[in-house]
Amino acid sequence: MSADPRPLTGEPLALDLLNTRWMQDGAAQDLLTATDGLAVWLAATGLDRRFTADAPTLRHTLEARDALAAAVDGPPGAGVAPVDAVLEHGRIRATLTAEGPGERPEFDDSSWGPAWLATRDYLGLLATAPDRIRGCAHESCVLHFFDTSRNGTRRWCSMASCGNRAKASRHYARSKEN
Repeated sequence: MSADPRPLTGEPLALDLLNTRWMQDGAAQDLLTATDGLAVWLAATGLDRRFTADAPTLRHTLEARDALAAAVDGPPGAGVAPVDAVLEHGRIRATLTAEGPGERPEFDDSSWGPAWLATRDYLGLLATAPDRIRGCAHESCVLHFFDTSRNGTRRWCSMASCGNRAKASRHYARSKEN
């Protein structure tokens, strides 16, 4: 399996799925064009222990990514129906474990597992802090992040890349004016 080529990883599952699309040197990149890329994403998120990178799982994961993109980037309410359509393929089962009460996701078909879990994660982010779900402020970046900064003012997917590019652009513009 190849290494994860994405510039931003480790975000909550829903946003990590959105970040399987990114820009590199002005060209759109997509990790999920084939099952090999799905295998990379499943491994990066730890889902490879429970799910297989096959064609049905890829198809359902792409459906979830499109639904999440509509919900996060579209006009208010645009993602409701597509997100609900993905969520219809699973449910949470209440359980009792040796440690106490628990929950276990169940799917009508295991190939819906990664898609359903990412979509369910989005509901958790909405319940926690919907205003902290952000897209990078750089005009040519399409990445998303969950702002965990203390004061909630993070603007860039990465200060090292997009933040630096924005600062360099501003500096260059100021130097051209003088």
